[in-house]
Amino acid sequence: MWTARVFTLYPELFPGLLGVGLYKKALKKKLWSLEVINIRDYAMNKHKTVDDTPFGGGSGMVMMAEPLMNAMEDALDFVERSEEIKVLYPSPQGKLWNQESAEDLSECDKIIFICGHYKGIDERVIEKYVTDEYSIGDFIMTSGEIPTMIMLDSAMRLVPGTLNNIESALSDTFSLGLLDHPHYTQPRIIDKKTVPEVLISGHHKKIESWRQAKREKRTKEKRPELWKRYIGIRESENNNEQNS
Repeated sequence: MWTARVFTLYPELFPGLLGVGLYKKALKKKLWSLEVINIRDYAMNKHKTVDDTPFGGGSGMVMMAEPLMNAMEDALDFVERSEEIKVLYPSPQGKLWNQESAEDLSECDKIIFICGHYKGIDERVIEKYVTDEYSIGDFIMTSGEIPTMIMLDSAMRLVPGTLNNIESALSDTFSLGLLDHPHYTQPRIIDKKTVPEVLISGHHKKIESWRQAKREKRTKEKRPELWKRYIGIRESENNNEQNS
């Protein structure tokens, strides 16, 4: 079973969007599980203090190491410590989260997320436990709960059995290295706009050729850096084939 544990100051936010639709069904089918740990439960005083001023001075507060370390040690007692466990910390300093990251995470059995707040968490927690830091973009959010949900959503949909049709996910934007092609459904004509004839031709090879051309055109126009990467990968693959 795909198991995620989330360490947060706001456990009431979970499962949130992950508790409806396909994810709710997958949860009932026991394809995945989610455990939410309230970091304040591991605070060291009656006031449930989890933050303090930074050493060296400066503005803002820092999440204290002790409550987080106690929470982590308690959680790690539930699993074999010899097992490989991903401990993710959403952070502006992390690697950029992408489809490849989601695919990698979907193949892990046990994942832990630490949701930071304030100026972040004590560096000693990161050094001791965190295996991966990821950023969802070059901007700052007030906490790590939303980035955690984004990462969970993008990974969990790839867990076998979650989607009714995994082929749909495998053809999404980024999965093929390109942006997705345009999509159409009923009715065939609306507001004087019609569906491209090729899509109702029944000619599957022509349809796939049209879709690939649209993928390439969209990527080239909207994401030139993604297109450049795609072309580089294709050229490298062609060179490898010629040299083999």
